[in-house]
Formats: sequence, C-alpha cells, structure tokens
Amino acid sequence: MTYLRIFFCHPKLIFTCLILFFCQMGNSHSFGQTYTLPVPLTLYLYGAAAAVATSFLIFAYFLRDDHTTTIPAKPASKIDIPVNASLHKTLRLTKLWLKIFSVLMLLLCIASGFLGNRNPYGNFNMTFFWVIFLLAYAYSCALFGNSFQWLNPWRTIANGLGRIYPRYRLGLTTYPVKLSYWPAVLLYMGFIWIELFGTTTPRSLSEYLLAYTALTLFFCGFFGIESWCRYGEFFNVFFSLLSEMRITSLASNKQSQELTICIHSPVAKLNHSQPKELSLLVFILSMLASTAFDGLHETQLWIRSFWVELNPYLQPYVGKNPFVAYPKLRTFYSVYQSAWLLILPVLYFLVYFSFIWLCKRIAKSNLSTRELSLHFAYSLLPIVLAYHLSHYYPLLQTQGIKIISLASDPFGMGANIFGTANWFRAPIIPNVETIWHSQLALIVGGHIISVYIAHLQALSLFGSRRQALLSQLPMLVLMVAFTVLGLWILSLPMGTSN
Repeated sequence: MTYLRIFFCHPKLIFTCLILFFCQMGNSHSFGQTYTLPVPLTLYLYGAAAAVATSFLIFAYFLRDDHTTTIPAKPASKIDIPVNASLHKTLRLTKLWLKIFSVLMLLLCIASGFLGNRNPYGNFNMTFFWVIFLLAYAYSCALFGNSFQWLNPWRTIANGLGRIYPRYRLGLTTYPVKLSYWPAVLLYMGFIWIELFGTTTPRSLSEYLLAYTALTLFFCGFFGIESWCRYGEFFNVFFSLLSEMRITSLASNKQSQELTICIHSPVAKLNHSQPKELSLLVFILSMLASTAFDGLHETQLWIRSFWVELNPYLQPYVGKNPFVAYPKLRTFYSVYQSAWLLILPVLYFLVYFSFIWLCKRIAKSNLSTRELSLHFAYSLLPIVLAYHLSHYYPLLQTQGIKIISLASDPFGMGANIFGTANWFRAPIIPNVETIWHSQLALIVGGHIISVYIAHLQALSLFGSRRQALLSQLPMLVLMVAFTVLGLWILSLPMGTSN
C-alpha cells in the first residue's frame, strides 16, 4: 500500500511510465533495428549541405545565360525510336487488356479485404495497394510517364457507364474553373490522414476503396469524366506530377498514324513546363510535407513533444489522475496529430512563397511572386521523389516481394494458383547500413537536381547570369535547409504510436 500511495501521489512518475510504455526505445528511423552511424550525424549533415552548396557553385560557373535564355519548346537532346504498324497494333491491344486487368485488380483488392485473411501482412489487398500500387507503380510513372491516365480503373468503369448512358460522360454541369485542383488536394490530404491515422485493416481498406469508387463515379457523372479525372481524381494528379520527371515520351502523327518513342533527359520535361494553377503547387508542397510528416510523427522526439513537453499544460483540462487523464490525452493527441498534418503544408507553402519573394526582390523581376512560384514549382519534384524513395523503398524489399506468394493465394485459403504460394515466406531483413547510405544519396541527389533545374529556370527568367546567380541564393538556402531537415528526420530514433 505504501508503494501504491507513493505511486499515486506522483502523477509525473505515472506519466513517465506511460510514456515508456508508449514510446519504445532502440529503433533507428526506417531501419527497424538499432544502427549506430559510422560517423556523427552532424558530419553527415555538414557534408550533405556542402555537397548541395558546391553543386550550386558548379552550376553557376558552367551554366551560361546563352544556354537557356530562351528555352526551346521541346528538349533538343532526345532519341526517337519509331514504332512500326504491327507493334503499334500489339501495343493498342495490350493497352486494352491492361485496362481490364486494372479493373480486375481493384475488384480483387476489394473482395480480398472482405473475404480474405485478416492478417494485414498476409492479405493481398494491403500489399498490392500500399506497396505495389503506391510505391512500385509510382516509381514506374516517374521513369516512364503517367500510364495511369489510361490505366485508371475508376476512369475505365466511368467510361463503361458512359457507353451505356452517354449523358453520364459529359456530366450534369460544367466543372467550375475556380475549383481547379483543390478537390484533389483535399482528397489527397484525407487519404494521407487515413494512411497515417486510420489504423487500416484489410477490411477497412476495402471499405475505403469501395467508398472512393462510389465518390469518383458520382463526380464523374456530375462534372464529366474528363474534368473530374483531371482535376479531382487525386491518384491521377499524383502520378501525373511524378511523371514530369520521366525519361520517355510518346509522340504520334495523326496523319500517318505513326507512333514514336522519345527517350530524353529526366530533367528535360521539368525544364520545359510549369503548373498554371496555384492549387497544383499546393498539391506538390502537400506531397513534400506529408512525406516529411510521415517520417516525423512516429519518432521519439515527436511523441515526447506531446506526452512530456505539452502534457503539463493540458493537466488543467484533463486532470492529474493519470488513469482518468490518459483516454482524454489520447483524444487530444489524435487532434494534435491531425492538426499538424494539415498545418505543415501551409507552413511549407509560406516558407516557399517567402523565399520566392526574396528571389524576386534580389533579381528585381517584373514577374509577380505568384508567377515566379509557379515557374520554380517543378524544381521541387525531384525532392518529392527523393523523400518518397528514401522513406518507403525498403518496403519494396521487405514486403513488396511477398506479392509473388500472395498472388497465388489472394484470399488466404490455402490456394496455389500460380505455384508461388510458398515463395519468399522467410522475412527479408535489409542491411541497415546500405539503407542509410542509400537514403543519404537519394536525399542529396534529389536536392542537387532541384538546384540545377531552379538555376536553369532563373537563367531563362532573369536574363543575365549575374541576376540569376543572385536570385538563387535564397533558393540555395531553402534547398540546403530541406536537405538537412530530410536527413535529420531519417536519423531520428523511432517510438511506437498506437
């Protein structure tokens, strides 16, 4: 009883115990096991910052204003590969079958969630949707272009309904111009909230997919298929932005019906295009912010920020009795997490807009800050891809390979359709040192590419080499800050947030 009295008379002791239960020590971020860096983290951060800064000096010296003062309409350096008629016909037939396949995969994901294995790691829909679709397929779009424009299963279903009811294809009303990409931004942030806080299970994922299918088909019928798939269907917007970095493009001659595959530099498209809507810039910054938040919100530092640092200020509202306060604190913590998920893209936007304003002031440009922010928007996409790859690519090694066995038994009923049900059953543990240095290379490489693209844009916008150089000093500071922030988040030890 004496021990209990001491325990209950010291609420801080109880909260400390709860925190220790809530926040488990010893996992290095993204590794799943403890890893001690071979040199202090500060050396990595200084080295990464120096690499980005040095790349800026190299680009400033070697890139001349006569290179890009007037950017041509199409990239000059490319390889054209003509496609003969028979291969073109085969590709069109393959495209049709792939559309059918995408619809079948959507239906299989929904069905396996309702009828299949309840174990998330043993259910087909969890691995296929979260790892194969959102990771592997996203990276393929970044390399080879947005095939989702025609592979989109929701669009295929909508077009099927449009064949039956032609009025459905056009929609009941014209899509409002003012809405722009804002529906896609809102749906994307809602999707990220579900991913991070929705405690998704195979069944709930099927319910979400079913609800999203109904929502998409409704708005396709309301605004028209083309309009909604372009502005509101956020998966298409997501893959379309990633595909701006592609290395291949298709060109067709309508008169001769000839098809040509163009192979070009991955930065060529980024250099020759820009978003025309502010909402699309916000979508890009939301991609960047949400990935950073995903890496941050389960770290020990983040968990302690609420349960240790903020907790004393909440005691007047929740009380000092820990057993009574804990359920209320859990609710506050959920609100705290959700609020930061929404606030962070706003902060990223304000920071980005402020640095663009500085660029404008230094370069004495006649263009508005809004126009300049759109011109430099696509220079952020390599950072988005680098963040995405560095945070999530280990999942392709550990869980993505399991799709081979899951495909033979999608419902977990002991089937072996393709004879691969017993393949890759053993856990795959990647080398943590390799992962860390791969993440380091991705983060630094992505920012160097962004610095290069931003400098080319500055040369084309501001005319003189001196103006371009001076205007990019604020952007260099921003890129270095993003580099250091990205590596710092990846290095943070993980806690456990339930």
